[in-house]
Amino acid sequence: MAVRDPWFDNAKIALVTLVVVGHSWTLLPLSGTVGYLYDFLYAWHVPAFVLVTGYLSRGFTYTPERMWQLVRTVAVPYLVFECTIALFRVYVGGEELQDLFLDPHWPLWYLSALFFWRLVTPLFKALPGGYVVAVAVSIVAGLWAGDTFDLARICGLLPFFVLGLKATPERLELLRSRPAQVAGAAVFVAIASFTWLVDRYAATEWLYYRARYDELDVTDTRAFLIRAVLLVVGTAGALAFLALVPRIGGWFTRMGAATLVVYLFHGFAVKGADYAGFDDWGADHLGQGQVITTGAALALSFFLAWHPVSSRLTELVDPFGYAERHARHAVGVGMSVVAHEHHQTPVLHQLVDRLVDERTEPALDQLAQQLADEREKL
Repeated sequence: MAVRDPWFDNAKIALVTLVVVGHSWTLLPLSGTVGYLYDFLYAWHVPAFVLVTGYLSRGFTYTPERMWQLVRTVAVPYLVFECTIALFRVYVGGEELQDLFLDPHWPLWYLSALFFWRLVTPLFKALPGGYVVAVAVSIVAGLWAGDTFDLARICGLLPFFVLGLKATPERLELLRSRPAQVAGAAVFVAIASFTWLVDRYAATEWLYYRARYDELDVTDTRAFLIRAVLLVVGTAGALAFLALVPRIGGWFTRMGAATLVVYLFHGFAVKGADYAGFDDWGADHLGQGQVITTGAALALSFFLAWHPVSSRLTELVDPFGYAERHARHAVGVGMSVVAHEHHQTPVLHQLVDRLVDERTEPALDQLAQQLADEREKL
């Protein structure tokens, strides 16, 4: 079994927590200090998230096993949560949504993008100068890419994904040095200074990589320049973040395995707060609102990533994987019982005893109890 690198688990849970924080800040007026911090965060944290995604996607190939895994862990959750979040927004929030599935709603853009990024992974890994091609695609795509499957974001953020694909453990090891950490801190100071210029020369909308240039009311030349600058800033911020991520393990590290659970479920809480009228209260209490939303976002992220919670919610995120794991377990138990059958004890009795001894899930508890009841009737 491969050993998990605490560096990447720390990076994953930190980044998804920042996603929750960023989304929670949308409950407040994005002006003043809140708007500044929001622009600072979005200048680099989504690029960093995509870069890490690219690095962890390097092993994807066009094998049946990998393709099924892509469908099971990306396409299925996309369909499930596109439906559930839409139902929540329509029947709880009273919103009107259009183009379900074709136009990913709110956080579901990431799963749509991940599906297509994984499909082109083998192509870009083998392509000389693939990163340069990705940058060109990102800059030019702003001329035409639209909302279908969030193609604008897929193309706009592609350079960060390809940068992760092209990274190697040896190259990333350079970020673990003390000089790299000092440089990382300096980069964040520079980005903090750069953020003051965002509203002056470019709107916050640019940081989402989702709008066509003609929607942003700029010339193509200026649009190319702004997108290029944002790609440089996003790359520098992503690398600076990785340089500063702790390498030690602990409770925080263990939460890194629950990144997708946090990402998919936090939207219900944020939208619920919006429907409850928190945005109106936050507009009148901006300072308190920022403290409360930030603290609540941190607590929500850690709660969803807490193993007793995330292990149950994973069953909804990956229902086919859940079924496969329990099917394999049941087959394994059955084969073990048959192989070690005590001829004086019926197989059914032995199977029940094994399930009782090994059960670790509520579903197994229920199955064991049902089998035990059936045995009593025999």
